[in-house]
Amino acid sequence: MDQGRITDCKQKAFRINLNRKLYGTFAEIGAGQEVARNFFTAGAAAGTIAKTMSAYDMKVSDDIYGKSKRYVSKERLETMLNKEFNLVVDRLKEQRDEDTQFFAFADTVAAKSYGSTLDGQGWLGVRFQHYPAAEYSQIILHVKMKDKENLQQQEALGIMGVNIIYACFYHLESSRREFTESLMDGLSTERIEIDMISIEGPAYKGIDSRLASLELVKRDFCQAIMFDENGNVCQPSDALYKKNILVCRGSFRPPTLVNMDMIKAGVEQFQKEVKEGDKDNILVLPEISMNKLLQREGKLDNEDFLSRVNLLNEMGHKVLITRFQRFHELSMYLGRATKLKIGFVLGVFNLADLFSDDQYINHPYGLLGALGNLVGHHTSIYVYPQKDDDSEKILNFQNASLPKHVQPLLDYLCERKHFSDLTNYDKSVFGIWSRTVLSMIQTGEEGWEKMVPKSVANSVKEKKLFGYTGES
Repeated sequence: MDQGRITDCKQKAFRINLNRKLYGTFAEIGAGQEVARNFFTAGAAAGTIAKTMSAYDMKVSDDIYGKSKRYVSKERLETMLNKEFNLVVDRLKEQRDEDTQFFAFADTVAAKSYGSTLDGQGWLGVRFQHYPAAEYSQIILHVKMKDKENLQQQEALGIMGVNIIYACFYHLESSRREFTESLMDGLSTERIEIDMISIEGPAYKGIDSRLASLELVKRDFCQAIMFDENGNVCQPSDALYKKNILVCRGSFRPPTLVNMDMIKAGVEQFQKEVKEGDKDNILVLPEISMNKLLQREGKLDNEDFLSRVNLLNEMGHKVLITRFQRFHELSMYLGRATKLKIGFVLGVFNLADLFSDDQYINHPYGLLGALGNLVGHHTSIYVYPQKDDDSEKILNFQNASLPKHVQPLLDYLCERKHFSDLTNYDKSVFGIWSRTVLSMIQTGEEGWEKMVPKSVANSVKEKKLFGYTGES
């Protein structure tokens, strides 16, 4: 960290207040007016604040911003930012000096209410000019607030708001890492978690929002981020809400025919178990664990990582990126977003780790507790087989070589239909591994194109992905 960098909330607010060029409005709904309050208490706020407001009554809010299906949503926040930014510019551009940089901060939040056991959550954003009279740029974040008391959540939100505004004006030239870290100055993930960040406009020219989101996971500022089918950053809880979710974990470096066959076979089985009338409400979700990849590869190349996301997007998939090492952690995360069915497709060779006591030393209830967290009441595990290289035998859940002391547990899980073997698989793709395909791509060995979907082969060649140096 740069030792000269300001990290204190009050100092940040004071520095902004002393910058006579910066002038804007604050519209805060749902957690007091804590962001504006930080600027008032820092001193010299008259040099920065044109207006503050809070429209708590829905009728009042609708009269100002128009009606909305959801008041705590990205759409509502964007409406607020658009309204407030246009107002401050239209009203004051003739009165203020020509070197003024206008901005509008807004948030719409559901803070913890009396007697509620739910965490708070909300949307925050800034629309701003990075130089006088510039076209606007914008940053939007979604946060989860974890403090137990409403007052603490308000305080954390107030700090976060100052951090965002400060980053818009004083971290545009910083590294992506420093920019992202600055958003959490004075905070911890025990208090607040950023699980989506979206940036746009001329101030961020050449910067990919997705890379900023990846930094959130790499810095452990959130548990998961998500990209939609078009590669846009989306808020995970919204995308997962009330969905039947089928997850396939992998490195997808690159996606192979085995990956696709796992998904295909998993979907066919999952559809049989989803309730009638709900079969069209299935989200098939490739998941990449950054924790696993950091362990295996040591470091992550952001562009390489986004290539995997792009390839999966091209095949029509949303993609979930997480920090979860264990499947039970991922299952618990998904279970907080949906009460419908959850399924995991995993290879038979993953079973050894899944049923190893050593993997759960830090779990308070060990292997049994972790498996309970994994399967819950609505979760099924579908085991994709593989061929044993020595015996040519097809290995599956029924004949997997696992410790004898877990056999009664395996029998129970099978009897309860929490675990089952996939049967509609393609034997011809057995033995295809992403690491082998990657090595072939990088060394120029022929034949890798037959191991991946055609769209993947075309993209790897056209875009020179994963170290490919051959002809397009």
